[in-house]
Amino acid sequence: MIDRTGLAEFLRLRRESLQPEDVGLPRGRRRRTAGLRREEVAAICHISADYYSRLERERGPHPSEQMIASIAQGLRLSLDERDHLLRLAGHNPPVRGTSGEHIGPGLLRIFDRLADTPAEIVTELGETLRQTPLGVALTGDLTRYTGPARSIGYRWFTDPATRALYHPDEHALHSRVFAAGLRGVVTLRGPGSKAARLQRLLLDRSEEFRAVWKEHEIGVRYNDVKRFTHPVVGVVELACQALLDPEQGHSLLVYTAVPGSESHRKLRLLADHSVMAAEL
Repeated sequence: MIDRTGLAEFLRLRRESLQPEDVGLPRGRRRRTAGLRREEVAAICHISADYYSRLERERGPHPSEQMIASIAQGLRLSLDERDHLLRLAGHNPPVRGTSGEHIGPGLLRIFDRLADTPAEIVTELGETLRQTPLGVALTGDLTRYTGPARSIGYRWFTDPATRALYHPDEHALHSRVFAAGLRGVVTLRGPGSKAARLQRLLLDRSEEFRAVWKEHEIGVRYNDVKRFTHPVVGVVELACQALLDPEQGHSLLVYTAVPGSESHRKLRLLADHSVMAAEL
């Protein structure tokens, strides 16, 4: 049963404890509101301001689990806080595990400060949960996929368009990295896991995957630099640093170019292009 009073009070207190910069929003010059405004929370949670306002006023329909999960993520709640919010809304929290998609607030705080850098948050199966604007400009919107195609490893072996983003000389290495990475997750999570289901799909649908899988490689790593092939600026050479959240199994991937290099100049061009596109 929903606890409307408890839900409203918890939402209000968490909203008022956040500042715009905590969620990647500009503060603005004239700001008298303590914490975030209701309409700001609604925007970052991708819901209507009227709907969110009714929740804080103990009114409106019974929010779904998906709606509460979206609000929990927007308010940068911890897993314990998310589970508490779900219970207040009358839902049972999901079983904890590394297959969850709730991003930890610490990882999000770092991500929110990378607006001028290509970066993304991914699951252990290579499913993109968040991208910075420059990340989208570099690789396209990788959050739009559904089903098995959410995993870049699955797309690599089943969708030729995915390979167009990467330099042809490194395609063989990508295949080995994705297969070895999946093997490690399957071994870790077991035969009934999401990773194992992905393995079975790929064995059924990709001859190349079957051949690479038979090699039983593990721990294959990329070189120090990844080469992307962009349709507008051409080849871009970027180093990739990863920050792991072990509780959720999520990684924050940050791509950087050597200052003053040709790739650094191309990133600046992409940044300008993405700003212009957003303003149109």
